[in-house]
Amino acid sequence: MPIIVAALYHFSTLKNYQEMRQPLQNFCDKYNIKGSLLLAQEGINGTVAGSRQSIDILLAYLHADERLKKLQYKESIANEPPFYRMKVKLKKEIVTLGIEGIDPNVCVGTYVNPKDWNAVISDPEVLLLDTRNDYEYEIGTFKGALDPDTKTFREFPAYVAQHCDTQTHKKVAMFCTGGIRCEKASAFMLQEGYEEVYHLKGGILKYLEEIPEEESLWQGECFVFDERVSVKHGLQEGKYSLCHGCRWPLTEKDQQSESYEEGICCARCYDSLSDEKRKRLQEREKQTRLAKERGENHIGMSMQAAKQRKLEEKEARKAKQLQVQISHIKKTPTGIQA
Repeated sequence: MPIIVAALYHFSTLKNYQEMRQPLQNFCDKYNIKGSLLLAQEGINGTVAGSRQSIDILLAYLHADERLKKLQYKESIANEPPFYRMKVKLKKEIVTLGIEGIDPNVCVGTYVNPKDWNAVISDPEVLLLDTRNDYEYEIGTFKGALDPDTKTFREFPAYVAQHCDTQTHKKVAMFCTGGIRCEKASAFMLQEGYEEVYHLKGGILKYLEEIPEEESLWQGECFVFDERVSVKHGLQEGKYSLCHGCRWPLTEKDQQSESYEEGICCARCYDSLSDEKRKRLQEREKQTRLAKERGENHIGMSMQAAKQRKLEEKEARKAKQLQVQISHIKKTPTGIQA
């Protein structure tokens, strides 16, 4: 059965978001849904994966909440489980810009459907900004897009302050993976005084899903935050893998470097990785390999299953120790007399 991956978000005031966490966690666990969902007073954000039936049931559950009735989502298919656990987390913001008072529920830029996006960004008067981070930009972006060279979304306002001008840049178009960062970025730009602010509705994922490759202005692949690492046109799984040391997407050529160690580091972080982190990653890679040899999924093991397995291993060690003691007693004169 194919695995359905659903990227979803919605800005809506959720005053009781803390109380929503455990029921949502329980619901996802019940239907074997894996991934991550963030809850904040400003809304919900995340990506989850599961069977067709499970994802449909989850979407119906969320849409049943009047505040999430208009929740949008993008779907793709994965051949292997893209997530190993399910986590519902409470956050101050569902996408962290770090500036108070930026509320897409109050004001937001002009949405542009994928079919109209090429015309917008082909306008020479439009300043095209990629609101994603440096590692995402490196493996793919739209033709002509500027790279803010940010490590986190928190750095985006500083880039705008240093490189953009309301007098010079009358038209600004922005894009991100699924659309959520742009909702907040467009609200920020409007607050800063920019007059015409556009953003790609549904993000890059929707564009890659709907626009044929021969008509596309997208170059490269799109980074995604799951085990697939990247996707291409048609949302087909990409060719990149992920360095566990620095979380940077790697090409096949990167993996041929002498500094590359699978599951541990790459040429980018080989010299900067701390001894503690290197040892931790080496142990993780070892346990993953041993689990595969046993036909198990080490990373995907639930907390309950992990605890159960540890308990069974502990009991097995006790039984073995007891067996050794009994054997030793039988060999002693006292044991024979007994």
